[in-house]
Amino acid sequence: MKKVKLGLFGVGLDTYWPQFPGLLERLRGYQARIAERLKGFGVELVDVGMVDNPDQAAAAASLFRREEVELIFLYVSTYALSSTVLPVAQRTRVPVVVLNLQPVPQLNYDQFNALGDRGLMTGVWLEHCQSCSAPEIACVFQRAGIPYHLVTGYLEQAEAWREIQDWVEAARVWVGLRSNRVGVLGHYYSGMLDVYSDLTQQSAVFGTHFEVLEMCALHQLREGVTAGQVQAKIAQFESEFRVSPECDPLELERAARTSCGLDALVARYQLGALAYYYESEVGLPYRDIATSVIAGNTLLTGHHVPVAGECEVKNVQAMKIMDLFDAGGSFSEFYLADFKDDVVFLGHDGPAHFSIAEGRVGLVPVPVYHGKPGRGLSIQMTVKHGPVTLLSVVQAGGGKLFLLVAQGEAVSGPVLQIGNTNSRYKFPLSATAFMNAWSEAGPAHHCAIGLGHIAGKIRKLAALLNIEFRQVC
Repeated sequence: MKKVKLGLFGVGLDTYWPQFPGLLERLRGYQARIAERLKGFGVELVDVGMVDNPDQAAAAASLFRREEVELIFLYVSTYALSSTVLPVAQRTRVPVVVLNLQPVPQLNYDQFNALGDRGLMTGVWLEHCQSCSAPEIACVFQRAGIPYHLVTGYLEQAEAWREIQDWVEAARVWVGLRSNRVGVLGHYYSGMLDVYSDLTQQSAVFGTHFEVLEMCALHQLREGVTAGQVQAKIAQFESEFRVSPECDPLELERAARTSCGLDALVARYQLGALAYYYESEVGLPYRDIATSVIAGNTLLTGHHVPVAGECEVKNVQAMKIMDLFDAGGSFSEFYLADFKDDVVFLGHDGPAHFSIAEGRVGLVPVPVYHGKPGRGLSIQMTVKHGPVTLLSVVQAGGGKLFLLVAQGEAVSGPVLQIGNTNSRYKFPLSATAFMNAWSEAGPAHHCAIGLGHIAGKIRKLAALLNIEFRQVC
């Protein structure tokens, strides 16, 4: 993924500089510290320096447009006129994060009042009066219909910088989604009405390109796989999975050949994600593919090309978001509730994400794929115990999309050893209340699971996407 390009400018009032010697230099020093911290997040930063009059604002906007910045950080260095700020936001038309950051958490009042010179004291006060402009800027942005966000605190405050970093990461994911190419292979699971997606709406909201693929393309690529490639893929299985001794060598070979074909398909169409489903008829070549995809899909998912079964496009978007946040993103659905232990089970018959597994991911044989044709190899794993986030991309009534989130914990305890991913989850709500609240929000029955509590980051992503964010817990 390419580096996200961010803009930074400080705002002040040029009237102050001759009145208060040294003020401008000190404010520029604070902005330089902000710039260094932002660069430390691995971004490409376009810093236009201090903007203190409308002419400079026009020049800053022009530079930001030429550089195609994705997000602008506006540092309120001291009081500044909103007429200096508005042109930058109007002309660049990208989201703005207002940094209302004082130099220190508390002014030393005794030292300040002991200065004895009211002119000198006023200059020191102006060095610390960032909050004076925050309401003015917010008011003008609201009246102008410009999206903005506010971070308030002090320059070295860890909490403020965590929030700023969340904005940077949300911008990186936003750019990653716009750069993503999603393959759609096969067709929906017939009758599973909740998974049907509006691809036009998905493209409009996320900026994603969709490549509608033919099964014959995968079949052709699979047929071209060599014996050497199959053996190399089986070696990869042994390296990345815990391969059960029960696995039939012929099934391993069949899954390896399909996995190689999937790799070639991803490479041919430069895919960053894939949603698929297919059944075919008994004895036909496509049935052989459809019953041997789980291992290859899991490898792709673990290597940052998430794959969603049952052609669940909305959920592969959720998986991609989780993956871009480095949180994992396994394909999941609700399995059952344990009302005695007050936990909810989620899992699926693959694909899993290696980075969130508790131990190694198992590759095991199953005698029947529930609800699907045939038999073959599947995935057995549980999610690492600790904090997790559930994410669903929801298509609501009227076609609008929103992001639905819940935070909970993956907890220890017995799981179902049926050749599926499944784990136990406890939420701040009871199992009953959680299931009701989640279901009443109207998501499809799939969701993506990632490690950590990242609702704050996802909330910021929703703001950048200009869509609704809902959090169950």
